[in-house]
Amino acid sequence: MTDNNDYALETLAVRAGQVRTPEGEHAEPIFTTSSYVFDSAAEAAARFKGESPGNIYSRFTNPTVRTFEERLAAMEGGARCVATASGMAAILSTCLGLLQQGDHIVSSRAIFGSTVVLFNKYLAPFGVETSYVPLTDLAAWQAAIRPETKLLFLETPSNPLTEVADIQALADLAHENGALLVVDNCFCTPVLQQPLRFGADVIIHSATKYIDGQGRCIGGAVVGDEETVGEKIYGVIRTGGPSLSPFNAWVFLKGLETLAVRMKAHSDNALALARWLDVHPKVARVHHPGLDSHPQHELAARQQSDFGGVLSFEVEGGQAAAWQVIDSTALLSITANLGDTKTTITHPATTTHGRLTDAERAEASIGDGLIRIAVGLEHQDDIRRDLDRGLSRL
Repeated sequence: MTDNNDYALETLAVRAGQVRTPEGEHAEPIFTTSSYVFDSAAEAAARFKGESPGNIYSRFTNPTVRTFEERLAAMEGGARCVATASGMAAILSTCLGLLQQGDHIVSSRAIFGSTVVLFNKYLAPFGVETSYVPLTDLAAWQAAIRPETKLLFLETPSNPLTEVADIQALADLAHENGALLVVDNCFCTPVLQQPLRFGADVIIHSATKYIDGQGRCIGGAVVGDEETVGEKIYGVIRTGGPSLSPFNAWVFLKGLETLAVRMKAHSDNALALARWLDVHPKVARVHHPGLDSHPQHELAARQQSDFGGVLSFEVEGGQAAAWQVIDSTALLSITANLGDTKTTITHPATTTHGRLTDAERAEASIGDGLIRIAVGLEHQDDIRRDLDRGLSRL
């Protein structure tokens, strides 16, 4: 391909990053090799010193992984991407590459439970402190910033309440205070939202979710510029080794090829289900940015090209009622994963956010009656009928 700027995102998702070998293959090959052979001792020395480009060792240089990295970077509009063994490995590598003892993170409360545990249990003992604020309260973000604040961290839309942050406003705030804005773009993918366009510095992906799209592999990625991602975070991957396997990278490449088509279908199905739930007599409240009643509906419409495939809703009766709805389903998959062609359903208070304290869950507004659904590609009528088995019994 020529300059990536010449092509639409859908074309980049299919073509970007591929360099054919002398075999002339049409599909991208999987390079299942741990090491590489050099033509001479001098060439080996030049590679290891960084004086000559090329492969060294598959912990940090693998052609299949590199193709995935270049393709995802092109889709996000970033200069560099580094792939990781999981989405959490992407977050950890970002923190290790950009923070040191005495630094401070301001994070949204509305983030994945394991990210909270990472910040509170594993970064804190090394002298990195985290303050939590409501995602949509810009004044709270401003008030929490200190001279030692280095990162503003958020997910948008949030998990599981689908709150939407103003990326441009938070990017401006971060830069005014000498900090970087890190955005987890897992729910939207570059098909629906490109945070770098709004001023974000670093994008996090769990490729396990929509990028794969069929629940097959674990992986993650970090996207940004050459210095922040290509040097600092890449250095963590090279030395620490939370590396993506070539096979998983190949699976994700295949996932990227259909990502635009799938995200449109996920979004359409989710909005239709949200509208049905919104008028269901047994549902107290629905959280989905595509609904006119959503507090950030207009912001989501400006910032995203569609509203995504995840929604949550609340039922009266707490955990017992929520579990009854979940356990009554026969079609939907009871699993905490999302981004699959199969619709998944889970109880956030006891799964994705179950490691949080009661107070932390309360601060994040994750109640016992909340149910999250990642809407798949089944027929809408079948999804509704399956959900109604439990809702009708409440």
